[in-house]
Amino acid sequence: MMDETAVYICDSCGEEIEVSLDTSAGNQQEYVEDCPVCCVPNVLRVTWDEDGRAWVESTRE
Repeated sequence: MMDETAVYICDSCGEEIEVSLDTSAGNQQEYVEDCPVCCVPNVLRVTWDEDGRAWVESTRE
């Protein structure tokens, strides 16, 4: 079973943000999402390992 949520640290404000993940879009994804705290767009790169654990990397857009 693949993780359906994960957390990342906003590259702008440093807050920990929980996001819902789309497991149907493939094992490697990249998309832009605004931080719900500071509203700055972040590029999220999501990958799942072979055990179904999600890893999210965030950089400022």
